[in-house]
Amino acid sequence: MKKYFFLFVLCSVYVSTAQQFTFRKGVVIDSVKVNDTIPESFALYLPTNFEVGKPTPIIFVYDVKGRGASVVRMFSMAAEENQYVIAAPNNVSDTLSLSENVLVSKRLFQTVFNIFKIQNGRVYTAGFGGGARMASLMPTFFSQIKGVVSCGAGVANSEVLSSKNPFHFIGIVGVKDFNYPNMLRSKNLFKTLKFKNQNLIFDGGHQWPRQELLSEAMELLTIGAMEDKIIPKDSVFIMRTYMENLNRSNQLISENKPLDAYRKLEEIIEVYKPLIVVDSLKNSLKALRRNTVYRSQKRNETALFFKEDLIKSDYDYALGEDVFTYNYNNLGWWKYQIDELGKYKKNPNVYEQYMGVRLKSYLDALIDDNIDLIQSDTVVDEEALNFLWMLKTITTPEEYANYLKVISINAKVEDFGTALFYLEELLKIGYDNVDELYALENTALLRITPEFNELVDKYLKKARYDIIEE
Repeated sequence: MKKYFFLFVLCSVYVSTAQQFTFRKGVVIDSVKVNDTIPESFALYLPTNFEVGKPTPIIFVYDVKGRGASVVRMFSMAAEENQYVIAAPNNVSDTLSLSENVLVSKRLFQTVFNIFKIQNGRVYTAGFGGGARMASLMPTFFSQIKGVVSCGAGVANSEVLSSKNPFHFIGIVGVKDFNYPNMLRSKNLFKTLKFKNQNLIFDGGHQWPRQELLSEAMELLTIGAMEDKIIPKDSVFIMRTYMENLNRSNQLISENKPLDAYRKLEEIIEVYKPLIVVDSLKNSLKALRRNTVYRSQKRNETALFFKEDLIKSDYDYALGEDVFTYNYNNLGWWKYQIDELGKYKKNPNVYEQYMGVRLKSYLDALIDDNIDLIQSDTVVDEEALNFLWMLKTITTPEEYANYLKVISINAKVEDFGTALFYLEELLKIGYDNVDELYALENTALLRITPEFNELVDKYLKKARYDIIEE
């Protein structure tokens, strides 16, 4: 049966007359107007057991492209299970300044707090990637935010963190995510600042985590609220989640992953020590530290993290120099780097495999960041873009769009030799969209040349212009 509720609120900061709000529970609402005077909206999810007038926790989820409904859906199942309200602004963006995004957030918060009875001390933010970094900045500007669920990213700026304004930070990251090493290291910073902090690790890359991990993050926020006496202590809930986490730790031990099990046990002790007796787990930690496999995995990971940092530094420096100088001669070096990453991913050592995947995704993100930066300039440096698109044909050779960009840019400056070379490389990997090819921007002169049509005829048998043999 459909469940609805009605809210009647008196005038707010922006509204001069009484309004009636009607929301359906248990479904994602794509667009709720912030107010009648500005074109801003937010997506919303209310759990089916939501009660009007009952204080409720809330998570504001950020997406730097303003896709509020999409990110709310990512959290909806976990929110239903844990009885959290989820809201996400549709008008934050990475194209806006930080101050503009903060103002968008402020207007959203005021509207939501006017409509709903939000529980004091249980306001949180969350996001993935760039959205997570934006979410981690919000506690700096809004003291009512007491926690951040950061998926696939660390804090945006550790320099703004202060022990005078602590919040609960929960990082969710895959072992193949290029942010993984830094998120592990960030625990030392949070410990120094006396922030509550846990990392939830999964076997994946730079991607949204499973619903179970989002639900576990909400459980940790709830346990943190119990520890801070914001909500009453629920012994049944505490013991259930404690045993679930202990079982996960034991499973890691059975899978011969003592290093991961050790980290899990450390966090179990950290989370539950203020609420229940966990002294027996300290003996388990000591036993794991003496485990030879644990020691081997710890040494291996430490060495590979160091190596990974050095390689990333090489990528940063080399790419910056190559883009600045249009160093096409260095494309061969980049091809060599991709071949080396392929070797890591085939290595029988699983930690080297993970490093190879992380380095590849780091390089992809580094190139994309440079492209975005150049394209955002008032005067676009097309020569630098040309180099980067050529580089992407090496780093992601299966993506047709990279070749098309190179063909278009070089045809524009009538460098037909380069354009034809990349056309043939594109056709070799199976591209067959003739309509797109003959409509490609800047290629009007190129596509009437005999060489262009000979290549299309050779690979696709669909040349549109006759080839005249002299």
